[in-house]
Amino acid sequence: MAQEQGKKVKISVRNLVEFILRHGDLDNTQGYSDPDAMQEGTRLHKKIQKSMGINYAAEVAMSMMTPVEYDGEIFEITVEGRADGVMMVDSEIIIDEIKCVYLELSRIKEMQPLHRAQAMCYAAQYAIKHEMEQIGIQLTYCNIETENIKRFEEEFTRQELTDWYQALLTEYAKWVSWQYHWGMLRNETMKQLTFPFEYRPGQKELAAGVYRTILREKNVFIEAPTGVGKTISTLFPAIKAFGEGIIHKIFYLTAKTITRTVAEETFRILTAQGLRMKLVTLTSKEKSCILEKPDCNPGHCERARGHFDRVNDAVYDLLTHEEGITRELILSYAEKHQVCPFEMCLDVTTWADGVICDYNYVFDPNVYLRRFFSGDKKQDYAFLIDEAHNLVERAREMYSAMLCKEDFLEVKRLVKDKSPRIAKRLDACNSALLQMKRECDEIEVWENAGEFPLHVMRLIAEYEEFLQEHRSFDGRETVLNLYFELRHFMYIHDVMDENYLVYSDYAENGNFRLFLKCMDPSHNLAEVLKKGRSAVFFSATLLPVRYYKEQLGGREDDYAIYAPTPFRQEKRLLMIGTDVSTKYSRRTDAEYEKIIAYIEAVTKAKHGNYMVFFPSYQMMLKIYELSEGRIDGILMQKNSMTEAEREEYLDAFLPGAGVVGYCVMGGIFSEGIDLKQERLIGTIIVGTGLPMVCNERELFRGFFDRKNGNGFNYAYLYSGMNKVQQSAGRVIRTVEDEGVILLLDERFLNQQYQELFPREWFPYETVQLKNVQAALERFWNREK
Repeated sequence: MAQEQGKKVKISVRNLVEFILRHGDLDNTQGYSDPDAMQEGTRLHKKIQKSMGINYAAEVAMSMMTPVEYDGEIFEITVEGRADGVMMVDSEIIIDEIKCVYLELSRIKEMQPLHRAQAMCYAAQYAIKHEMEQIGIQLTYCNIETENIKRFEEEFTRQELTDWYQALLTEYAKWVSWQYHWGMLRNETMKQLTFPFEYRPGQKELAAGVYRTILREKNVFIEAPTGVGKTISTLFPAIKAFGEGIIHKIFYLTAKTITRTVAEETFRILTAQGLRMKLVTLTSKEKSCILEKPDCNPGHCERARGHFDRVNDAVYDLLTHEEGITRELILSYAEKHQVCPFEMCLDVTTWADGVICDYNYVFDPNVYLRRFFSGDKKQDYAFLIDEAHNLVERAREMYSAMLCKEDFLEVKRLVKDKSPRIAKRLDACNSALLQMKRECDEIEVWENAGEFPLHVMRLIAEYEEFLQEHRSFDGRETVLNLYFELRHFMYIHDVMDENYLVYSDYAENGNFRLFLKCMDPSHNLAEVLKKGRSAVFFSATLLPVRYYKEQLGGREDDYAIYAPTPFRQEKRLLMIGTDVSTKYSRRTDAEYEKIIAYIEAVTKAKHGNYMVFFPSYQMMLKIYELSEGRIDGILMQKNSMTEAEREEYLDAFLPGAGVVGYCVMGGIFSEGIDLKQERLIGTIIVGTGLPMVCNERELFRGFFDRKNGNGFNYAYLYSGMNKVQQSAGRVIRTVEDEGVILLLDERFLNQQYQELFPREWFPYETVQLKNVQAALERFWNREK
């Protein structure tokens, strides 16, 4: 939120006002939109500014440093921003603040307090700098749909504004003071910090590479095989860069809970070495909420009432009394001050040195942390992106939008008796989709979305009114869900470019759907990465690096590092079964019998725990039915397992238990689990992991064939081989481990697959059913 440098701090007008002056209830029944972030809001801003004549200066940059005393010390606080307009009217200066809204203007009776405060900040700065005795402010509200305008005006003396502005800064100064003194202590411990382990081969060079990347304001893509210690090798140099003042915040981004836990454990190790660092882990609202189901309004949650009146005190109390910031501490202080723990945790991130969170909180346009990423200004952030191979598919989903025709009819049924106006707008959207449906047999690619987005925009305007007037009724959640989907659809429509396809199809239940599909997320991700100093992408399966570098928004001059494996080759046997195929055309009972025979051979060669990964749930079930009674200890992955069921499944893999786990490739057990030493001694990977052929995959294939001639690789091959590599990585987790990996499909011998093998997979053995037993005996009976 603020940039610190010793006793000098910079903060934007908006962030200062919203932080110090917010008050009242946490209320999800109030207005939801942030149209100023929309292109339509920006367009109207410019249109209003142009219409104001020659005595109106638009987008006036303002910045003022004010020395503020707090607790006997002087802090220099610079507040900066851009006034929407500065105009001269009858020899008087008026500061104009423009707000574009969907709300009907007749409902706006006065200046919204935070909008007024923003204008007052600019007016105070202008009056003080130009020594003006009197100055005015104007709030200009413009309805996005009608473009009607409503204005409010107010006048102040310079003394009034000076006193108000000084009080605002004095309140902020106590936070600046805490930040300054904490920063001095933190940075000293960071400078003294030493690497907590003996470096493994290549690890020191990897850490140095990460440090140089941050120093030079680049991005780096790291292929780091299991056992390299990639978490400590990326965190340690980032912390050292922090201590040198090169960066001011670390975002450790993950796709799954298990990798978040590894990051937290690494921080605990460094804390034991003397590191003092405020670290916070963001968990979902559902996991943090004190209610059975989150419902953030005063009518349903006692903590929502007056939440903003108390939350700053809660955060300050926590920061000044606690070293680490655990989930338990957040819950404890939230209870003490009677505030929402999730919202409090978000506020703590402002002052934390490091944030561990899901990719969403940085990249997703719906839930990203606006306090850090809403502007265009580059900040000294380091993004450490774990399991980065997951981000490609996740980003495609984040930057895509879909609306279902039947949802409009369902919402109309819920609201028609309450508002004929919104029902009419819903009808218009439904009719536009019905017209598209008539031209769509199975799937249809459109040049654009036609008139439909215009109908959506009009519906959103009506929605704002409706939600203000109807704050509680049966079915409101369904109505609200469509509203959020509409908002997201319009956001994506605004940012859509040549990397998108517009298409329609039918869901399995026959519902008609319209997609704005992000085919290549590189531009979207690059725009976010620009807001930080440096990004470190790392994974055990980031091959081919050029593909991930391209898709994840990398630049030509970004770095790539291939870290060497620390494991001895002789402790691992990798085999390719060349007499098996899992092609759809070859999936016969005879082929299934071969697969079962291979599983028998591997699991009987040495007693222990094994995992068998299948390309689909259907094949896993088929093999399970055929192998039941022939293979002992089978434990099959179930559909939609709860967290407790997953833990129970993994707990069965005790040393020597003889468990044969049947799992789905790319599923919950193919990455992010850590079964060390005797808990897992072998994996069998059935098939190449290629995604099933479907309409969406074929659209990807066609898109990249046209773009670069690599349609099959981008749509199928790279995704499949990544799943294969992740599954193979479940065995051999430490330098003491030994185990076997069997790849079952003749296609693994093809050059296009071999080119994607990690270096440590060479050399490998080719086997067939007739000689696999001998290969296994040689490995397990070798001299050690």
